[in-house]
Amino acid sequence: MSFQLNEESLITIATPLYIIVIGSEILLSHLQLKRYYTVKDTLMNIYLSLLNAGIDLLFRAIYLFIILQWFYAHRITEPRTHPWVYWPLLFVLEDFVYYFEHRVDHYCRVFWAVHVTHHSSDEFNLTTGFRSSVFQPLYRFIYFIPLAFLGFRPVDIIFMYALTQIYGILVHTKMIQKMPAWFEVLFVSPSHHRVHHASNIIYLDKNMGMCLIIWDKLFGTFQEELPEEPVVYGLTKPLENPHHPIKIIFHEWQSIGKDLQKKTTFFIKLKYLFMPPGWSHDGSSKTAKELRKETNT
Repeated sequence: MSFQLNEESLITIATPLYIIVIGSEILLSHLQLKRYYTVKDTLMNIYLSLLNAGIDLLFRAIYLFIILQWFYAHRITEPRTHPWVYWPLLFVLEDFVYYFEHRVDHYCRVFWAVHVTHHSSDEFNLTTGFRSSVFQPLYRFIYFIPLAFLGFRPVDIIFMYALTQIYGILVHTKMIQKMPAWFEVLFVSPSHHRVHHASNIIYLDKNMGMCLIIWDKLFGTFQEELPEEPVVYGLTKPLENPHHPIKIIFHEWQSIGKDLQKKTTFFIKLKYLFMPPGWSHDGSSKTAKELRKETNT
């Protein structure tokens, strides 16, 4: 099956699926007077998604057919000789590298400046899944390089990523409280992902898996959704103009620029770029870890 056919098949399946489930959530939430959706926020989610997709399409020829293809040409194994293992193994490994990428996005400020747009809404619904990190396609492929080097075809890597993205979008919902216990042990659930989008100190930088929650449990970033701690969505510092089409993308870069203008050493300026979000040399702002330590959460 060709890459083009795979993508077309995903679009053919996903488009009516999104229409049905998003339409159902909008209808049910309004009937229940829960107001999960607003027009401005939904349009912003679509806007950011289109920008992300446009950059991805423009850059795809470079990262897919040149960079990843080069590493695939120098692969060290041939997993395709075992097709019954190839696709499940690609799924697990790709989910792992996504977890690692996502963790870097949260723990390194320069990457957080890209990823923060996905967390900037104080709403949480299925269209929040489309609220993309606009410039992520410019570096996301780096995490796919080991997969190509291990012998997975670049077109299959991109197809698997697109497939898991469908699942990643569907967990952005408040309509489902809990999945069956066995499911919550292995897979990312809506409950797990609500925690990930929370601004509560106890929930910051938690549950970063795409499909499998096992990575968070293995590497210490798992947090259960607690009945006594209702989720508050959005950022720890709300944006002044959350619907501005330019500021929504560049607001964290502006904050970085202000920090770099402080009269400090070159080494400290580097820390403002590469330390976790919230780090400061003078304690004027704090990281999620420091905030948890202060509140003993």
